Amino acid sequence: MEILRRSSSLWVLPILLLCFFINNGVFVDASHKVYMHLQSTTSHVDASKVHRTGYHFQPPKNWINDPNGPMYYNGVYHLFYQYNPKGAIWGNIVWAHSVSKDLINWIPLEPAIYPSKVFDKYGTWSGSATILPGNKPVILYTGIVDANKTQVQNYAIPANMSDPYLRKWIKPDNNPLIVADKTINKSQFRDPTTAWMGRDGNWRILVGSVRNHRGKVIMYKSNKNFMKWTKAKIPLHSAPGTGNWECPDFFPVSLKNKDGLDTSYNGKDIKHVLKVSFDVTRFDHYTIGTYDTKKDKYIPDNTSIDGWKGLRLDYGNYYASKTFFDSGKNRRILLGWANESDTVDNDVRKGWAGVHPIPRKIWLDPSGKQLVQWPVQELETLRKKKVQLNNKKLNKGEKVEIKGITVAQADVEVIFSFTSLDKAEPFDPSWADLYAQDVCAIKGSTVQGGLGPFGLLTLASKNVEEYTPVFFRIFKAQDKYKVLMCSDASRSSLKNETTMYKPSFAGYVDVDLADKKLSLRSLIDHSVVESFGAGGKTCITSRVYPTLAIFDKAHLFAFNNGAERITIETLNAWSMANAKLH
Repeated sequence: MEILRRSSSLWVLPILLLCFFINNGVFVDASHKVYMHLQSTTSHVDASKVHRTGYHFQPPKNWINDPNGPMYYNGVYHLFYQYNPKGAIWGNIVWAHSVSKDLINWIPLEPAIYPSKVFDKYGTWSGSATILPGNKPVILYTGIVDANKTQVQNYAIPANMSDPYLRKWIKPDNNPLIVADKTINKSQFRDPTTAWMGRDGNWRILVGSVRNHRGKVIMYKSNKNFMKWTKAKIPLHSAPGTGNWECPDFFPVSLKNKDGLDTSYNGKDIKHVLKVSFDVTRFDHYTIGTYDTKKDKYIPDNTSIDGWKGLRLDYGNYYASKTFFDSGKNRRILLGWANESDTVDNDVRKGWAGVHPIPRKIWLDPSGKQLVQWPVQELETLRKKKVQLNNKKLNKGEKVEIKGITVAQADVEVIFSFTSLDKAEPFDPSWADLYAQDVCAIKGSTVQGGLGPFGLLTLASKNVEEYTPVFFRIFKAQDKYKVLMCSDASRSSLKNETTMYKPSFAGYVDVDLADKKLSLRSLIDHSVVESFGAGGKTCITSRVYPTLAIFDKAHLFAFNNGAERITIETLNAWSMANAKLH
C-alpha cells in the first residue's frame, strides 16, 4: 500500500482538488498500488534491528496493515491482519493469523484466508468476525473479483471446530454473500463490520462506501441463517464532504460503567459509537449517538462533530482500527495499525513495514461526550526495572534526565502539577479554524510559553539534536481553558529524506483543571511513541526514526519551557521486556 502522506495543514487542502481526486479514484488507486519492481527484492534484505519494536506487535518481516476480525473465542484471542508474505510494501494481501492468551504475546499461525477462488481472486481485504448462536465463529471479508477492484462481501468458517486455534478456514462456494447493486460504487464497497442481531431476530452488518463525496455505511440485513442478505432502504448513516469511509465499526457503550458490551446488546443506559476510517485524511474518526432500532438509523449527539473536525480515536499515526467484545474479561478492546512514516525505499531496505499499537480497553467517558482508552492491563507483565521521581520542580527552561532504565524500550507514567492557571497564554482567535496539529506546529516544545510547554522528551540524543517531545500547553480561550497535547516528530531524526513524514501530531484534551494536574503515559518502543493524555482522553501515536537516539544511546528527559513552574508529582518509568511474537 502506498500511504498518502498526511499534511500537517489539512485545513488548507483545496476542496476542488479534493473533489477531483475522489471523482477520479486517485485515493483508491494510491491506497492500493503495488510496486511490482520491489516485490522480488525484499526476500534478500535482512530485517533491520535499529527501529524494530520490542513489545508492539509485528511479524518477523514484510508488510502488515489493518487488524481484521479480532475475536475472543474459547479462551483464546485471535488476531487476523492484512499481510504481504512477499515483501515490505503493500500487495499480495492475505489474512495472516496469530493467537494469544494475553493480547501481548502471540503465536503465529498459517494464513487463514488468501486469494484462491473466483470471488476473491484479486484480493482478500479487510472484514470482521462474528460469533453466531451455538458458539460458531464466522468471518465476513471483502473479496476483490477483477482487475477493476470490484468488491464483494464473502464469508469463511473454521474447517475444524475442535482445533483450539482454528488454524484452517473454509470459503464455501455459495460466496459472495453480498454484491453491490447499481446504486453503489463497486470499487469503494468494503470492510464489513461485526454483525449484530436486532430485536426482530434479524442480523445486520455495515459496509463502508461513498457516493458523490458523501461517506456512508450501507446496512444489510439477514435472517437467522446469516446467508441471505438484503440492502436496507437507507444507509445507517452518512455525512457530506467526507469522502470514502473504510473499516467501519459500530458498537454499544455503557452509560453506567467501564464494562464492555456485546455488539448485539441494546438494553437501557447505553449509547452507540460509529467509527469510520476516512480514506482521504487517513485518520480514524468517531461519533457518539443514538441508534434508532425501529428506523435503523444512527443519530450522532449534538456534541459530536460529524466530519473531519470531529473526534479521533488517536490523533497520530493510527488507522483502520477495529474493536471486539472480550467476553472473558467483560471489556471492549480496540486494535489499530500504525504505518511507517519512513520512505518506501527504507522500508524495503529494512525488510518490514507496519506495527500494531498496544491493544486498548475503551469505554465511554462519564461526560458521555467521548471515549477513553487505556493500554490493556496485561502489558504491565512486561514491566521490569523501575525508576521513580517524586516532587521534582522544573522552572522555565529546565529539564531532568530519567536514568536507570532502557529508555528506548520503556513505559513511563507521570503526573504534572502547577499552582496557578494565571500564566496560561491567550488562545489566538485565528487558530479557531485550525487543526490542533497546526497549532502544535506553531507553538512547539521549543517555543517558550506561559503554562507549558511541559512534558517528556522521548528518544532523545545525548545533546538533544534528536528528540520526540510529548507535551502539554494550556491556553486561555475567553472564559475557559484549552489544553493542547502534542507529539511532535519534526525533530525526531537527523535523516534528511524529503519524503520522510515527520509531523507535529496533536489533539485537545477535554479535562477539568480544577486540581491543576495533568497526567501523561508514553509507551516508547524504538520507532513508536504511543501516548495517553489525562488518563486516556487524548491519544497520539508517532512513528519516528532516530539516528543517534537508538538502543543505549537514547535518553529520556522531563522538561518545562513555560514561565509557570511545574512540579513532577510522581514519575514512574519501567524498562520493558520483549513480547513473544514469533
